[in-house]
Amino acid sequence: MDFIFDFMEPEIFASIVLAFLFGIMLIQGVPISVAIAVSSIITAAFFIPIDTAFFVATQKMYSGIDSFTLLALPFFILSGNIMNKGGIALRLVNLAKYIGGGLPGYLAHTNVIANMLFGSLSGSSVAAAAAVGGVMGPLEEKEGYDPVFSATVNICSAPSGVIIPPSGPLILFSLVSGGTSVAALFIGGYVPGILMGLAIMVVTYFLAKRRGYVGAREQGQNGLKIIFDAIPSLLMIVVVIGGIIIGAFTATEGAAVAAVYSFALSLIYRLATPREYWDVLKSTTVTSATILFLIAASGIMSYTMTITGIPEAVSEGLLYFSHPLAILLVMNIILLIVGTFMDLTPAVLIFTPIFMPIARQIGMDPVHFGIMMIYNMAIGSVTPPVGSVLFVGCSVSKVTIEQVTRVLPPFLIALTICLILVIYVPSLSLFLPRAFGLM
Repeated sequence: MDFIFDFMEPEIFASIVLAFLFGIMLIQGVPISVAIAVSSIITAAFFIPIDTAFFVATQKMYSGIDSFTLLALPFFILSGNIMNKGGIALRLVNLAKYIGGGLPGYLAHTNVIANMLFGSLSGSSVAAAAAVGGVMGPLEEKEGYDPVFSATVNICSAPSGVIIPPSGPLILFSLVSGGTSVAALFIGGYVPGILMGLAIMVVTYFLAKRRGYVGAREQGQNGLKIIFDAIPSLLMIVVVIGGIIIGAFTATEGAAVAAVYSFALSLIYRLATPREYWDVLKSTTVTSATILFLIAASGIMSYTMTITGIPEAVSEGLLYFSHPLAILLVMNIILLIVGTFMDLTPAVLIFTPIFMPIARQIGMDPVHFGIMMIYNMAIGSVTPPVGSVLFVGCSVSKVTIEQVTRVLPPFLIALTICLILVIYVPSLSLFLPRAFGLM
């Protein structure tokens, strides 16, 4: 293959082959983890012997998931699946309803607040969109809210759950980035995540006023009872995050604590039958296996990109802009575009090894970069054509993607403004970790 390199730089050739094979397999419906592994092995075979490529691929798949930190993912997934029960979601919805009851379009604000609360407990924007949307949708429809408007608010606020800790994607970033502090990432996600929720509430406020959705607190509400009912669920955040901050346990041990806590809570609330617990375990196993295989496959791609010099080529291209602010802008435009057609997990696995060295070169803190990257992917999860939260939210609300897309622009503008603040005001992500002595 040396004659090819007489006409083309090796890293450019590798990039073309890798992107072409990966794209073709995705178009053909090949699972993304298989597409990553196969395209990477074939690309590597142009640079090293094919038997060596297969041997190294096996090693990289094993080493990619041989991590104590990764144990946190299945535990948090299990915790989220247990929490994703009507009783727990309803208690949080009642609390959110009590908090936002006086605002125009109070049920829509309730949806946003509930997504921030439930998303932070489950660590999944998809779970939040399904659980909260399933509870709020019928209530909003009964009050005369436009189902498309309700679905859009639910979809755009659900991703706050992957920013506000505990967050599976932040754990994943910690692993792929080479050991960025999970505790610092968790604490750093609070302000940007809350900022995301508040931005959606501001847009919701003005749209609700224009549509004539009034605010109204239900008569006879017992605020103390509502707060008391929600406290056991909210305490999980205090126990898990508090334990990590004070050093009582690691993030992985905290995930196990979260799973045990949510299981005990479900027993106290009597939310599930033995059959439902069995379904939760099966769902957790399937989801965990899918993510772990994806991580294993991404280890092959990382190796292939390393031996072909792709990260260095991308780095040289971006550093051509010379000014750090311009580099950040270009980097985020790329991430936003990627987020519109690639799910969060593979995007983090593929692009962190490429962009992380560039971030370090321009003096960007890894915690700040991690929050910024996940924020980009969170926005991507609500945008067509492949937004996972968009699909789930539309399915739960029984509306079409085309209908939601027409209402999305003001929400996307608000989220983009928040992203710009997160990018260019590092203290939003770094103030709390520094205050708690985590950096």
